[in-house]
Amino acid sequence: MRMSTSSVMYFLTTMAGCCLLGSSSSTMAFISPSVTTTTNTLRFGIRATKNSAETVSTESTESTEVPKSKSKKAQRLSFMKSDQFYRNGFKEVRKDVEDTMKDQFKSNLVDDLKSNQFVMEREGVRVHLAKDFGFCWGVERSIALAYEAVNHFPDRTVHITNELIHNPEVNDNLHDMNVQFIEKTSNGGKNFDTIKDNDVVILPAFGASFEEMKMFDEKNVEVVDTTCPWVSKVWNTVDTHQKKGLTSIIHGKYAHEETIATTSFCEDYICVKDMKEARMVTDYIINGGDKDAFLKHFQNAVSDNFDPDTMLDKVGLANQTTMYKKETRAIGQLLQKTMMFKFGPVDAKDHYFEFDTICDATQERQDAVHELVVNAQELNLDFILVVGGWDSSNTAHLLEIPKKAGVRSFHINRAECINADNTITHRTMEGEIVTEPFILNMNKDVIMGVTSGASTPDAAVQDSLDSIFMLKKLNP
Repeated sequence: MRMSTSSVMYFLTTMAGCCLLGSSSSTMAFISPSVTTTTNTLRFGIRATKNSAETVSTESTESTEVPKSKSKKAQRLSFMKSDQFYRNGFKEVRKDVEDTMKDQFKSNLVDDLKSNQFVMEREGVRVHLAKDFGFCWGVERSIALAYEAVNHFPDRTVHITNELIHNPEVNDNLHDMNVQFIEKTSNGGKNFDTIKDNDVVILPAFGASFEEMKMFDEKNVEVVDTTCPWVSKVWNTVDTHQKKGLTSIIHGKYAHEETIATTSFCEDYICVKDMKEARMVTDYIINGGDKDAFLKHFQNAVSDNFDPDTMLDKVGLANQTTMYKKETRAIGQLLQKTMMFKFGPVDAKDHYFEFDTICDATQERQDAVHELVVNAQELNLDFILVVGGWDSSNTAHLLEIPKKAGVRSFHINRAECINADNTITHRTMEGEIVTEPFILNMNKDVIMGVTSGASTPDAAVQDSLDSIFMLKKLNP
């Protein structure tokens, strides 16, 4: 008898012992990540590129010896041992880079907010700042490494394989420093023909694909790797999946740069962007179904020659590090219960494997905006402003939290989105860029919440707030 996913879930919740799957003793429980850096202790380049023991703990035990196996992980570690591969920056230019980053990204206004219990009143506007916001450690480190590379190789042509991070100001700064962004081709690929001998190639915070890393290893170029250690932690997780003979289920957007890099280190994989697609997968695991229709839906999100009839019996979960934490955990619980239903409580542990690969910064920022949302009525918030790149996944997920709670909110990428005619140009949850009326009642004080994505400098928040202060001042 074919059972719907909802029927299966109802049955599962009544099964004795199902709670064991979430217990700390379970072999399928979440395992704490090895990077535990406090988010806001590193700001504006300070200590962002010290030695690997401080900044890249996820790799510290890996690089002593390349395994005999020729797995993609083993080859990646071999690439990293090259004399032309740099991961720890360049000390002789570090002080200058730290000063540059402070000048570009520091905000006195944001510092005042933090020192005043995250609240400020100015020009008839009361601002409540989320307790965790803005630049994370991995982003700061990536920017510092990129800036140091440009300063260290002043006479070389410097390329970058993608945007360094999803923030327009930072990428504009790199353009101004004459960093060459690799051109994307019409078929979704990249044109690497512009890279010549002795050039320098920066790998962005999202990482680079295995194929790109292999190509650069074979070229006579210097490689500066700014990949966030949380991303490489996910790569280590999918390598573990392969060693255990598991298919990797990646909670992420298949076309996102980070997920493209992650899947390049997989053998068998399928990407699910949300709970709806996860339910499609678990329904197929339990009931089977129309294989052709299934593969058509996931045609861009699966490995070559993917066979759902044979590759979904043993699976492991990983994720794009910037996804919505609660949804990733819900997908994990769904997969656990699905394997328990199909194979029984005893054998389920042999068919499902999971690490927690949501990064601390993503989680902390989501928790902080959730706190604003929970207190929105008590604070009498008119709206919540989310500042960050429009193509930034972690920023987009910050918007989802107030939107789904029914709190008026806007995602802008620059201060220029706040227009002099009291309209705001913003990105919706569906990805549309729209313009609509902004402050609905200029006759009263404005009360607002504000947060920013992990790739957003404090200066961008200040510029946005200054625009709101000016708008209210001119329309008392």
